[in-house]
Amino acid sequence: MSPYPKAEHATRVLVLNSGSSSLKYQLLDMRDGSRLAAGLVERIGEKTSRLVHTAPTGADEGRRERTDRIADHAKALEAVADELAHDELGLDSPELAAIGHRVVHGGLKFSEPVVVDDGVLAEIERLVPVAPLHNPANLIGIRTARALRPDLPQVAVFDTAFHRTMPEHAARYAIDTATADAHRIRRYGFHGTSHAYVSRRTAELLGKDPSEVNVIVLHLGNGASASAVAGGRCVDTSMGLTPLEGLVMGTRSGDIDPAVTFHLRRVAGMSVDEIDELLNKKSGLVGLCGDNDMREIRRRIDAGDERARLAFSIYIHRLKKYIGAYSAVLGRVDAVAFTAGVGENAAEVREAAVAGLEVFGLAVDAQRNAVRSGEPRIISPDGARTVVAVVPTDEELEIARQTFALVGEDRTAIV
Repeated sequence: MSPYPKAEHATRVLVLNSGSSSLKYQLLDMRDGSRLAAGLVERIGEKTSRLVHTAPTGADEGRRERTDRIADHAKALEAVADELAHDELGLDSPELAAIGHRVVHGGLKFSEPVVVDDGVLAEIERLVPVAPLHNPANLIGIRTARALRPDLPQVAVFDTAFHRTMPEHAARYAIDTATADAHRIRRYGFHGTSHAYVSRRTAELLGKDPSEVNVIVLHLGNGASASAVAGGRCVDTSMGLTPLEGLVMGTRSGDIDPAVTFHLRRVAGMSVDEIDELLNKKSGLVGLCGDNDMREIRRRIDAGDERARLAFSIYIHRLKKYIGAYSAVLGRVDAVAFTAGVGENAAEVREAAVAGLEVFGLAVDAQRNAVRSGEPRIISPDGARTVVAVVPTDEELEIARQTFALVGEDRTAIV
């Protein structure tokens, strides 16, 4: 039970996603899931910062932009509040039910969204060693919002939470148990809000309840992950202790022999930090061919660039391995859903990923696959044993939905 007072008709949720030097935000009305406003503050703390704000549909200004120095996240949120107030959507509105925060790592403790208190903050901070790039920034956003609206419930929604249903045989690494337990080493998974949203929307696309559907979700952006979802519950996912494990990504290596790190330390004399930077920022597609933009890679392939062709082949090979592995894990696959920037927009990736997997009932219809749309859609041929779908993700709506379900006044209004 939330300790915060609720307005009689509070149906709006502000979603904040705080990065180390950025703040993304969306304001949603949970009566219908409509987006009232959205924006991004970037280069926080630098000489020149940038705020891009999209006003409500029909507002005179439409899209507004300002470029001046925004010193810190507190000033960034104040600037966001000013933009919202300009559109009569201010943070002091009685219609605002809560602020939902994306938090990357929730560890073992958090399997559901929680109303933030001092104990929750302490636990998120305790997890900083396993999410050093993300949790500190998430904490800054929460603390800033709490200071600005101490009377309003702040809700933490965790990227790892959806994957907490993984059975122990999928979540544990095969290392000494005492060491693993002492240092919280296990597979947590990430992109959980996206996998939750897309798996549910895929079931809706099939006209079924999520409990009836087994789906492989492929979240393919600059960061990429796969999940095996059985009846609405995650049973396996490709990312692990950190977001480094799994698929080939824009700048991350994905799966790699752990001994590579020892080799680089002993033979190349690289420090732990240098190896960390290599695997997280200088590997994946950018390490293979110098580009992490799939559009540019495809352009280079069309021009005959062999480095780009090899990078694409390695990327697709890893995707196929996970589709095959998760087909075995699930036993029955009703759908494979592509989502996120690459998954939603790169028809060549979707076609190549399922090519040769007819034994699993997978195929794409060339004409359907070529269609560009912001709506969920089936791209497999009629009568295919396994549906192949493109399902645009909406992590902000999922965060808002989970936030409102926890603190909202009228839960029948949740989309």
